[in-house]
Amino acid sequence: MSESPNNSFKSGFVTIIGRPNVGKSTLMNHLIGTKIAITSNKPQTTRNKIQTVLTDEDRFQMIFVDTPGIHKAKNKLGEYMVNVVKQAVEGVDVLLWLVEPDEIIGKTDSRIASQLWGLDIPVILVINKVDKVSPERVAEAIKDFSKLSDFNDIVPLSALKGTNCDELIDVIYKHLPYGPMYYDADTLTDQPERQIIAEIIREKSLHALCEEVPHGIAVSVDKMKKRSDKELWDVDATIVCEKDSHKGIIIGKNGSMLKKIGSNARYEIEHTLDKHVNLKLWVKVKKDWRDSDFLVKNFGYKQEGE
Repeated sequence: MSESPNNSFKSGFVTIIGRPNVGKSTLMNHLIGTKIAITSNKPQTTRNKIQTVLTDEDRFQMIFVDTPGIHKAKNKLGEYMVNVVKQAVEGVDVLLWLVEPDEIIGKTDSRIASQLWGLDIPVILVINKVDKVSPERVAEAIKDFSKLSDFNDIVPLSALKGTNCDELIDVIYKHLPYGPMYYDADTLTDQPERQIIAEIIREKSLHALCEEVPHGIAVSVDKMKKRSDKELWDVDATIVCEKDSHKGIIIGKNGSMLKKIGSNARYEIEHTLDKHVNLKLWVKVKKDWRDSDFLVKNFGYKQEGE
């Protein structure tokens, strides 16, 4: 924990929750000004709790906590993701509930709202994707969601376009407690490099593969080593899937799909880590790994303290 520059400095943890695919990772990436969390249009893209840090050295340090989408668990991996959300809400200073203006309020929203009533922390309703609907529909959404809970603030915005994101920062700042820096001023995330690399490879797989495959894949980084004679890192990684048929899809004809995933991943890994990378990918089948406690943990999905 670092000393704060002055007695008026504010700091705290800001957790982002919501349904799958409402734009939580996109919002967090925009707020900190760089891409840390992977994004895709497929639900349940985020599996781990991801922390990023936004620091204004004169005013505040906000630690954003991105979480998996709230959903009904269907396997061990799903149970892990649900528990991640529960843990991420505990002990935070501000909660952002991210929703879409054109969604129908259902059981999941009602369940989230009922849980918010018992929290003794500021809750900000963030209505994302306002660029896709009319101002009238945004007003209706504000009215509808306001019936579910007594929010401290409501901020409509577009995470993709950046519309109103500065206002959200100001609103969060208003509710943050006074306190010291938790991280050095130049810290962007608590994610280790291996985890960042694995997630980038998984994101490129999500973008490239058909609908039924992505939910059943994990990525493990098996080797990450710098060559002694040059500024080049050798990275070996394995894409794990659940079925032999999926392995064929991931590899593609004459290795074309795996080559595409590897090329796209290597480009972004080099850009993100500012390192030249020689990336090698393999594909392995681990049947029903999402229902195995051992394999779920082995691929990096561990509860805090494990």
